[in-house]
Amino acid sequence: MKQITPTELAAWLKDEGRAAPVLLDVREPVEFAHCAIPGSIPMPMASVPARVQELEPDAEIVVICHHGGRSMQVAMFLERQGFSNLINLAGGVAQWAAQVDPSMPQY
Repeated sequence: MKQITPTELAAWLKDEGRAAPVLLDVREPVEFAHCAIPGSIPMPMASVPARVQELEPDAEIVVICHHGGRSMQVAMFLERQGFSNLINLAGGVAQWAAQVDPSMPQY
């Protein structure tokens, strides 16, 4: 599985010549309500097994959480389900706030 840094993801999202990835945020609803990367889809970690059919197995999916641990676990689960283009956001939204969007609320 690949990893991407927040600055690499920000550059990708700004690149109009490249299709944007699915931004899958696996944090809890209260965390997502506090802050989120624009365009992210909320799908709490515990709900992923029941909602996996909502995701396209061949889509490029960047999995996001607070620091990168839960997103790594979800990405590993999705790999076992046959997903092939998974990318973990290294450092999660905490690093996104630190490196890309300092105005993002942190917790």
